[in-house]
Amino acid sequence: QLQASGGGSVQAGDSLRLSCAASGRTSGIANMGWFRQAPGKEREFVASIMWTSGTTYYRDSVKGRFTISRDKLKNTVALQMNSPKPEDTAVYYCASRSIGRPSYDYWGQGTQVTVSS
Repeated sequence: QLQASGGGSVQAGDSLRLSCAASGRTSGIANMGWFRQAPGKEREFVASIMWTSGTTYYRDSVKGRFTISRDKLKNTVALQMNSPKPEDTAVYYCASRSIGRPSYDYWGQGTQVTVSS
C-alpha cells in the first residue's frame, strides 16, 4: 500500500516536497517512481529510483529541478520539486514495481500539485 502526501498550491519558483510511504510487504520492491496526470492529458512518467542502488531517472522537463530520493529504513520515497512551473500542475502519483514484475504494480492515491505563475 502506498500513501502519498505533500501536494498543494505554490507559486512558480517556490519549492514543494512530495512524500510517499510504502507499507505492508516492502521487501520485494525493485524501484519506486512518481507519475503525474494533468487535466485532459495522459499520465506521464516523472522520476524513478532503483530501491537497492539508488540510481535515478527523470523525464527531461524536470531534470535539474526535481530530485527523487528514498529512505530504505522508513520505506519512503520523496520528490523534491524546486522551481516548479505552471506546466508541472497535475495530480502526482507514487508507484512501486515489485521484483520480477515488468511494470509498476502498486499505486498511491494521488496528490494534487498546483503551480501558479
